[in-house]
Amino acid sequence: MPKRQFPFTADRPNCRLHRRTRNALLLGCLLRIPPNPHGPGRRRKDSLITPHGLYCYKVMPFELKNAGATYQRLMTKIFKPLVGRTVEVYIDDIVVKSKTQREHALHLQEVFHLLRKYDMKLNPSKCAFDISAGKFPGFMVSQRGIKVSPDQVKAVMEIPPPRNKKELQRLTGKLVALGRFIARFTDELLPFFLAIRKAGVNGWTDGCQNAVEKNQNTTSCNHPF
Repeated sequence: MPKRQFPFTADRPNCRLHRRTRNALLLGCLLRIPPNPHGPGRRRKDSLITPHGLYCYKVMPFELKNAGATYQRLMTKIFKPLVGRTVEVYIDDIVVKSKTQREHALHLQEVFHLLRKYDMKLNPSKCAFDISAGKFPGFMVSQRGIKVSPDQVKAVMEIPPPRNKKELQRLTGKLVALGRFIARFTDELLPFFLAIRKAGVNGWTDGCQNAVEKNQNTTSCNHPF
């Protein structure tokens, strides 16, 4: 299946959340996508050959390369009247945000109406009601601001030295994702990027490792954004 791009707005929902959130509802959604959303031709491309015959998906599986973008596009379309006002959506995570308890009840009614309209199912184990802080998506959001998730810090702190280019790119991505929480981000990470540039020729050196450890220490001392 060809990849269909759709922008993921993880940062903008976070910025809008902490300015408004007092009462919030975090929802984990299980969305049943209508059968055959792209026509019979697309079904044949997703077919599976088994000893017992040829099988095709009736709903879109998450394993497909463009599943995340397709899911986000559909969720954005469904909640378009509410996104940015009372709702923030990131793939299968939804936050209903309100300033007061009374507003919260009204906002929930609007959300549940759309859920029923589009036959969306919620995962009860992932729902949290009437909270003032929570993780979305991957960041800790509250009235005080946005703070890096302890899980993200732990992932950077415990990552082993990269052994190949792919692992090096993964480490770089983790550090860049935390850039907003590092004061003077470009200056702090400059030695690291200079070191890994040389690592492409010379391999992983002590200078690379020292740069990683320095940024791990910087990342561990994070504050609300």
